Amino acid sequence: MSVDDALFRFRVRVFALAEEMGSVRGACRAMGVHPSTFYRWKKLVERYGLEALRPRERRHPRMPNATSVFVEHRVLAFAIAHPGFGPARIAAELTRDKWGGIVLSPNGVWRILKRHGLNTRAKRLALVAGYAAPPELDREADKQPERHINAEKPGDVVQFDCFQIGRLKGTSGVAWQYTAIDVASSYTWAEIWVTPKNPSPRWTSTLARRVAADLAEHGWQLGRVTTDGGGEFRANEFRDTVAKLGADHVVVTRPQSNGCVERVQLTILNECWRPAFARHLIPRYTALRHDLERYLRYYNTDRAHTGRNNKGRVPIEILGKAKMWAH
Repeated sequence: MSVDDALFRFRVRVFALAEEMGSVRGACRAMGVHPSTFYRWKKLVERYGLEALRPRERRHPRMPNATSVFVEHRVLAFAIAHPGFGPARIAAELTRDKWGGIVLSPNGVWRILKRHGLNTRAKRLALVAGYAAPPELDREADKQPERHINAEKPGDVVQFDCFQIGRLKGTSGVAWQYTAIDVASSYTWAEIWVTPKNPSPRWTSTLARRVAADLAEHGWQLGRVTTDGGGEFRANEFRDTVAKLGADHVVVTRPQSNGCVERVQLTILNECWRPAFARHLIPRYTALRHDLERYLRYYNTDRAHTGRNNKGRVPIEILGKAKMWAH
């Protein structure tokens, strides 16, 4: 029984009690209703019947500057299709011609998601996965760092790092994501390989050769490689590979100094892995490799970046225009 049904039954009971007692005031006193209210209801009943006692449905007012229903549905559809995207990312993507050129502020996107209970990433992923996720704590907006890693052109600084995905069905080890990002263009390379326990310098060296080949194909030279102090980067195999490629290897001691690759791994986690693990009942190694390849294709060639260096441009636009820079 709904609240409206209970209220309707209460009002009908007032009329029935007044008829039983033969006194309107006595019935109103017993039910806690003012007599003027009873006679107002009585006029409606005499004209329209007892159904007039049901509460009226009240629609929410539509303000003149409110977001149209069409735009609201587009925002919800895009947010459900990309549950890892936040309000700023959704607003940036919807302004593109391929999504209809919808101009909406990140705050407006957040308000639309809030009205439908999808204002946090956990709620959107829970909707995709089909279960109720625990509420996510509100986090303060990240402050812009005072210092930034500067790179004048692609290839000047390329950061490397590894990210543990975990043990997957059909594998006999631990799946690791090997990631590299060009700081100047935000162009990203990532691969998944399985090792018995820790990351292997074999695959970090393979990734370094792939990065150098892709940069050379677009007319750039690998200049400096920055990594953390992991064993996969301190091994002689990786150091010799970087030296043969003609690049300098710098080992940083703070995560902030390798912040670009740390941030892109968080982006891949939110926009690729969490939706993938929410959709797949049992994630498999081959399927996740295809998901990563598909996401990187989108990330490098179709995703509008709002970072300090890209300013809304796609990474391939910066990496592919070698003539813009002086060698």
